[in-house]
Amino acid sequence: MSQDTLRPRRALVSVYDKTGLADLARVLHDAGVAMISTGSTAKVIADAGVPVTAVSDLTGFPEILGGRVKTLHPAVHAGILANRAEPEHLDTLAVHGIDTIDMVVGNLYPFGATVADPAVTEAQAIEMIDIGGPTMVRAAAKNHAHVAVVVDPDDYDAIVAELATGIGSGTRRALARKAFAHTAAYDAAIVGWLQRDERFPATRIETWHKVDDLRYGENPHQPAAFYRGPGHSGLASAPLLQGKALSYTNLLDADAAWRMATAFDEPCVAIIKHTNPTGIALADGLAQAYPAALAGDPVSAYGGIVGCNRPVDGATAEQIIEVFTEVVVAPSFTDEAREVFARRRNLRLLEVSAHDDGELQVSGVTGGLLVQQPDLGVDDASTWQVVTRVEPSDEQRRALVFAWQACRHVKSNAIVLAAEQAVVGVGAGQMSRVDSVELAVRKAGDRAKGAVLASDAFFPFRDGPDAALAAGIAAIVQPGGSKRDDEVIAACDEHGVPMMFTGRRHFRH
Repeated sequence: MSQDTLRPRRALVSVYDKTGLADLARVLHDAGVAMISTGSTAKVIADAGVPVTAVSDLTGFPEILGGRVKTLHPAVHAGILANRAEPEHLDTLAVHGIDTIDMVVGNLYPFGATVADPAVTEAQAIEMIDIGGPTMVRAAAKNHAHVAVVVDPDDYDAIVAELATGIGSGTRRALARKAFAHTAAYDAAIVGWLQRDERFPATRIETWHKVDDLRYGENPHQPAAFYRGPGHSGLASAPLLQGKALSYTNLLDADAAWRMATAFDEPCVAIIKHTNPTGIALADGLAQAYPAALAGDPVSAYGGIVGCNRPVDGATAEQIIEVFTEVVVAPSFTDEAREVFARRRNLRLLEVSAHDDGELQVSGVTGGLLVQQPDLGVDDASTWQVVTRVEPSDEQRRALVFAWQACRHVKSNAIVLAAEQAVVGVGAGQMSRVDSVELAVRKAGDRAKGAVLASDAFFPFRDGPDAALAAGIAAIVQPGGSKRDDEVIAACDEHGVPMMFTGRRHFRH
């Protein structure tokens, strides 16, 4: 039977992450909790002026094998695992002179951080595989009816708040759940490292940590939640500096905005609606790039998401707040920008650190998952082939490279029209490529004349290029590879318009 509240008498403390440890030790001591500890953890506690008993004094056996064996002893694990509601367990403890342990504070060696270093050796990685720590944590989590287990320094305050009245059964259960997640993720990281030469080992996509429950998913009748992967970068770890809670679709669009903006080395602004760009532009600074991005489709930009790949300054912020915007995503915001954005209290600001380029792209299907490496990197334009009689000018080549890079972030069938370093029209997600061309041309209006066009996949017929050429498109880039390439090339030659083949497709479903 679980006790409703727990007032711990003895705590076993053994942590690698010593954040907040000294303060916790003082509070536990003041609450009458006796502490048992190991190695460097015991030293931090003692240096804080708090009495501490070494595990070796408890077990009567020294740490051996360079610290590989220290807590693996009945005096430790029987004290943790004993069922206080089972008389036989208590009698056994008494016979062997073992006292109960009511709290375990422990976290594990940083295996994931260690193996993330490409220079790590096999021996160094193996030494970071914790044995006693997971065993101790799992024992306490199993017996959470009678023991409190804490694996996260962020939970110290919650424990401290309940010490006076007793740690509640609900709190202990929540902490146990977190502890098992902690050890499961740890073991998965080890398996993933051992499987590092395999393609897409399952453990790389199994260890997720819930960030929050969301109000709902894409629609109000769909429950949803937000999870963070094993890394600590990207959108999932971004602090929300201002504004109301993010929705499911806000997060999807914010991620798309961040990925698009950071795909370019030059200062870039991307404005997103439903994960597709309404506009993308490069310039000498964000204040110059934003109006060019907005001009791509100012009507659709209303209620959009703005992504920036540079710190947002006050001048850029002043422009952004003139248009209703849901979220701004950037690596940082100046103090002046924060003051400007504060005038729009509901506008969300997300400060995102660089994301892990090695992350996997995962999509759900009925009863399973599809996993692939993301479509990353910049294609080498020096390998592109001019297939028409006319060569593109240097200015056109520069615009084609920009349009091609932007096109890979648009849902297929994707068509992007660009003038210099700004998108002027987008055709996204259409069932036929000619429909995407016609949509992009209509969005661009008069600006289609003289613009360049990028297509994420080949043109199966010449109807797409014909529609673009009729609107005044001045150059085209596409992968090539259609059995009707000759007809498409002929269409461009008839108008004296250059076309380049990249030899590489960029579908995005």
